Amino acid sequence: MSIPSPDGVNTILATDCGSTTTKAIFIERKGDEYRLIVRGEAPTTVEAPFEDVTKGVLNAVREVEELAGRKILDDETIMTPARNGEGVDLYVSTSSAGGGLQMMVFGVVKTMTAESAQRAALGAGAIVMDVIASNDGRLPYQKIKRIRQLRPDMILLSGGIDGGTTAHVAELAELLSAADPKARLGAGYLLPVIYAGNKDARDIVRERLESKTALVITDNLRPVLERENLGPARMQIHDLFMEHVMAHAPGYKKLMEWTLVPIMPTPAAVGRIIETIAREESMQVIGVDIGGATTDVFSVFQGVFNRTVSANLGMSYSISNVLAETGIENIMRWVPFHVEDKDLRNRIKNKMIRPTTIPQSLDELMIEQGIAREALRLAFEQHKSLAVGLKGVQQERTISDTFDQTASGETLVSLRELNMLVGSGGVLSHAPRRVQAALMLIDAFLPECITHLAVDSIFMMPQLGVLSTVHPKAATEVFKKDCLIHLGTCIAPVGTGKENAECVKVRLEREKGGSEEVSVGFGHMKVLALGVAESGRVVINPSKNFDVGAGHGKTFETKVEGGVVGLIIDCRGRRPFQLPSSAEERVRKLNEWNTALNMYPERK
Repeated sequence: MSIPSPDGVNTILATDCGSTTTKAIFIERKGDEYRLIVRGEAPTTVEAPFEDVTKGVLNAVREVEELAGRKILDDETIMTPARNGEGVDLYVSTSSAGGGLQMMVFGVVKTMTAESAQRAALGAGAIVMDVIASNDGRLPYQKIKRIRQLRPDMILLSGGIDGGTTAHVAELAELLSAADPKARLGAGYLLPVIYAGNKDARDIVRERLESKTALVITDNLRPVLERENLGPARMQIHDLFMEHVMAHAPGYKKLMEWTLVPIMPTPAAVGRIIETIAREESMQVIGVDIGGATTDVFSVFQGVFNRTVSANLGMSYSISNVLAETGIENIMRWVPFHVEDKDLRNRIKNKMIRPTTIPQSLDELMIEQGIAREALRLAFEQHKSLAVGLKGVQQERTISDTFDQTASGETLVSLRELNMLVGSGGVLSHAPRRVQAALMLIDAFLPECITHLAVDSIFMMPQLGVLSTVHPKAATEVFKKDCLIHLGTCIAPVGTGKENAECVKVRLEREKGGSEEVSVGFGHMKVLALGVAESGRVVINPSKNFDVGAGHGKTFETKVEGGVVGLIIDCRGRRPFQLPSSAEERVRKLNEWNTALNMYPERK
């Protein structure tokens, strides 16, 4: 049986097997467009006592059947293709159950080939457990001990440009051979190792690793210093994920038989849909998914896709790591009331040991959203440090570049160029008021000039990502109409000034009629009404110290899209953005901004 052509697909079932829950969505063609019909959810069953991922999938699909009033299952299997109003035309799935895809990467120079290998693995949806490089400062026995301890699903070995020296690659292969690593799943099979380094060293690598590992050789991911070639290595990671990792995980063999489309790792699928949207709309996009244990950040700038995983930053299991990394003062600075250090620490530790609890009071909600700001900020800082141009590359420059030189290895992420910021994860998607998600995103990422904000309504980006590989039309239509909740647009002038001095004048002319003009002082925020599916033109006149896209003090005019929050004018300053240093003044300002945005209900 082959994958049906997009024209012949009227009904689609897509599942995402997560670590704790399995989510199923049912999509149907209505007239000329595809829309989400219903969604089902059930606990994931990859671990004991069930040890069969398909049980959770069937339970989630049964909920979809009930809600949609359509028979999809035939006994314990999914009916494809659809016939007589039963079953579905297409079934696709993603998975991060059992900890997702866990990899180690090897390279010769830490900031060059090892970093390229890290980008290849992260872009393929893996969690990178460690990066081992010839110059990482560790002794050989320490590296061997580390490889044996971690037990990854797969190893990516890179190193050297084509035609360069082979000695360092030989050393890495010998290190790997001496460690004799074992796979995490399936005791009886060899650990998959992908070699994507200097082509002259292939025979050496084959000689040392072929008998001890499931070795696959592919094109060099850094064939020359000036260029990365990550596609072939990522393709091999996906293939081996299916053949080795998935085939040995409980129940996946059966799940793989149900779908004609290869199962994708969940983060790779999320990255895929963000990349698709950025390409189709010619936009610069940042996406973030904040979970209980990890935070993923995705970006597409200048057509280059990057993804990073902060494996130690999250809102439940990893919440104490957020405190350890950022410090108590940085969390306190977002809390709009006075709280003792000890009290705050106790609340954070309680959340870690009871990860499924949710805030029971307004104070707890404010604290949780303060911690989320710091987790998002730290994950974004990490992302910016890895989403960089190639290091060690001499750049060709013209005379016009003389006054605008950028160093090699500089981050590709430009908040000034950013068109859209998309948030996902419980703390953002389930915030009691959407404006809370908007301000968390603004505070953590500090977007500059004009940026559209959105959140994923029910976290269906993974399913839409894998669907985009076979049916891009259906995936993008559902993404735009049912997946995203548009929050609105943020106008943030870049610059700093004196408190209350005029920062910007904004005139909004709504397309459906009516206009409004406001003046906002430095240190203040304001919201103008501009609803969902509404748009308008704004004429922004910044003061001479501020820039909104056209230069300091220069008028900027553009079209803006509305959302459930509206048009947010943030005149708190950028580069630098600073909160008041005194605790009393900081609390006063936080409450002032919360009132301006109608963030929380009034205390009685």
